[in-house]
Amino acid sequence: MDGYGGTAPREDGALLTIGAFARASRLSPKALRLYDELGLLPPAHVDPHSGYRHYAPAQLERARLVAWLRRLGMPLARIREVCELAPAAAAVAVAAYWAQVEADTAARRDLAAFLVDQLERKNTAMTTPRTPLTMRCAALTDQGLIRPLHQDAAHAGPRLLAVADGYGPDGGPAATAAIEALKDLEEQDLASADLLGVLEEAARRAHRAAPAGGAATGSTTGSTLTALLRSGAQLALLHIGDSRAYVLRDSGLFQITHDHSLVQSLIDEGRLTPEEAASHPQRTQLLRSLDASTEFAPDLQLLEARPGERYLLCTDGLTGVLPAEAIQQVLTAADGPDQAVRELIRLAREAGAPDNVGCAVGEVTGA
Repeated sequence: MDGYGGTAPREDGALLTIGAFARASRLSPKALRLYDELGLLPPAHVDPHSGYRHYAPAQLERARLVAWLRRLGMPLARIREVCELAPAAAAVAVAAYWAQVEADTAARRDLAAFLVDQLERKNTAMTTPRTPLTMRCAALTDQGLIRPLHQDAAHAGPRLLAVADGYGPDGGPAATAAIEALKDLEEQDLASADLLGVLEEAARRAHRAAPAGGAATGSTTGSTLTALLRSGAQLALLHIGDSRAYVLRDSGLFQITHDHSLVQSLIDEGRLTPEEAASHPQRTQLLRSLDASTEFAPDLQLLEARPGERYLLCTDGLTGVLPAEAIQQVLTAADGPDQAVRELIRLAREAGAPDNVGCAVGEVTGA
């Protein structure tokens, strides 16, 4: 076993015990063992009989850099990359990481504001009568400028907004079928229904009917599905895949879904920046989708709507080419949902529209 004891760094370049090296580098022996196992900071010598680790004084600079980067919260995989760079390139990498941290912090701040607003609304809804609401809505899809097939589908009705993005040879029919499975909800009496349960069961039927294979198995066909079902002031949101839902409120535009994609998981782990994800070769790979051969695992949440809010559901053909700022500008300036979806499609085409585009917009109004 390694001991924490040892001497101070030697002037003559002799190896240091793990204890001395730990004190000099401000890293614990436990951390040093972990970094050795990960290949991040291997010792200069390991005694073959006792297993004692020894470090060279020249390793202190790298060890201190590792300690500082850990204090910044940088993931170990990224620290390894930075440590292999020349000083100038490492400085650029650290600056880029911190810019990402600040952007992530801003996004979390916005999410916190959204959640506080939602919780306050739920509390208000428990003590005051709900205001009767209606929803103006519109949906539009476009094949885009490059794709040979149109595989996006969208629906906008007074109770239901939905978008689906199909993939594979039968992706178009798969997306259409996913939305068709929900359309009956427009005619149901939902006043006393379990809104989330009703929406989830309808989507589950679509999942059972989906073609076998898909993103999770590396084979052919499937679809995403993002849907909002309204009853009065309540909105049930169901989401699976990398299509998205946004809400525009007085406090700004909020993304209220989380992508079920490989690149999003890499972003969450700190192994990829959002900018890198945009050009990643596996950016279209989904971790969840409507696919009969995989588990049905949608995200579900219940929201409280208020007059004046606008909700956008869209496929990644829109978000892949338009930044959130442009989307917010359109949703804010449009006279109504119909103008909003047309303008979003127009801007996507101006940006090159390399993918199919589908979007649905609903505006909450007082009855």
